[in-house]
Amino acid sequence: MARTMPTVSVIIPTYNRAKLLGRAIQSVLAQTYQDFELIIVDDASTDDTESLVKSFNSEKIKYIRHQKNKGTSAGRNTGIRSAKGDYIALQDSDDEWMPEKLEKQMRAFEVAPPEVGVVYTGFYMIVNNKKKYRPSASITPKDGNIFSSIIKGEYLVSPQTIVVKRECFERAGMFDERFPAMEDWEMSLRLSRHYHFKYIDEPLVLYYIQPDSISRNISAMIKAYQMILERYFEDIKQDKRLLAKHYLRLGHFLYSNGELSQGKEYFARSIKAYPLHIKAIGASLSSRLGANLYNMLARRYWRA
Repeated sequence: MARTMPTVSVIIPTYNRAKLLGRAIQSVLAQTYQDFELIIVDDASTDDTESLVKSFNSEKIKYIRHQKNKGTSAGRNTGIRSAKGDYIALQDSDDEWMPEKLEKQMRAFEVAPPEVGVVYTGFYMIVNNKKKYRPSASITPKDGNIFSSIIKGEYLVSPQTIVVKRECFERAGMFDERFPAMEDWEMSLRLSRHYHFKYIDEPLVLYYIQPDSISRNISAMIKAYQMILERYFEDIKQDKRLLAKHYLRLGHFLYSNGELSQGKEYFARSIKAYPLHIKAIGASLSSRLGANLYNMLARRYWRA
């Protein structure tokens, strides 16, 4: 019998992004690979999201609305549970796919060994009309067992870039809805414990940083970072330099958020973990000069 179900289920969670959502939807519908369904999960928007989605009048689109706002992770989980495809692709409501993204990823799955559960791509991160190619060439490995790369917390696997075998979520679990941010990093860590990743070194996604992006919410980042360090501490502490790096980064978030004493505490933890960490020493010394001077000096090292 001919297959009637779509091979890929594309999921877009959205909340009050009617002005941007159309671009994301159109970039999915314009894919050269067309064996997919598009599930849009409206997280109780109060704008014209529903009208916008229905204006596309596409049989590929399935619209689901939450009655209460639950967050991005809940939206993705709702989409995954409703998906009919054997593969799950994630897109964000304000970003854009290049036309051949899905085609190249599904072609990669065709020749990949069975242990590969995720195929992801490079992307341009766009901030104030300036773009940077990610992930950095300095991050290795990018293929195979990449848990050791993901746990470093670099810009490596962004959710808009991935296609995942549906079975992966059944084994590794769904997105953790308790995370106020960094839920994509935590999900990648769990997936990489069980499956290998395949990397396509091309900018097949345009990732736009918006003024209201969760990545700009420092308080949410701090809470999520603390949750990550607690959950994966046994793995992180195996590498003292890595532990020092994460303590330094968390200290920076805390100090920049006005939590000065807590920030200084994590700078001290970073130095204790790895006494030769020059940036941690510099952060600790500059933090004694006051928040204004610290923030001016820190911008050299903490750019997006």
